[in-house]
Amino acid sequence: MSAVRNIRMLARYNKWANNMLLDAIAALPLDEVIKNRAAAFGGMSFALAHVAIVDQIWQAHLLGKDHGFKSRTTDSPDSLAALTEKLNESGDWYIQYADSMTEPLLNEKLSFLFVDGGAGEMTRGDILIHVCNHKTFHRGHIGDMFYQSGFRPPSIDLPVYLRDAFNESELG
Repeated sequence: MSAVRNIRMLARYNKWANNMLLDAIAALPLDEVIKNRAAAFGGMSFALAHVAIVDQIWQAHLLGKDHGFKSRTTDSPDSLAALTEKLNESGDWYIQYADSMTEPLLNEKLSFLFVDGGAGEMTRGDILIHVCNHKTFHRGHIGDMFYQSGFRPPSIDLPVYLRDAFNESELG
């Protein structure tokens, strides 16, 4: 099992898990989606906006571009439809990017600035792992918000993806 294969699989898992969660959120009453909670980033819409922003920040780092963000959060998140579109687009981008990776590229170190201005350096592979892991962290927060609302979140663990949706032949 190679690092390239794992990165490609994680990118696909990440998009699948996002889509499963976004579909479940879309089925909730809107007031539960936008409700401010005593949770990370305040509520579902804010958590989704945060991960969409962070996706764009890391995409810019991978491309060697300036992202223009001064914060990893927003005071007014986009609509659920707009956030879904952004996360679908970034999910597709990360799959295509992962598919373009080779072992040497995954190990290439990139220098960048964090949003707070601090210097950072990570390999392309570490960045891609972080992007997937970061969303897993926040999908967990959102799952807890489902329970707070009296609803059950979708089952989106990696083993469920591997059993129900994974296709090894997509990895090239």
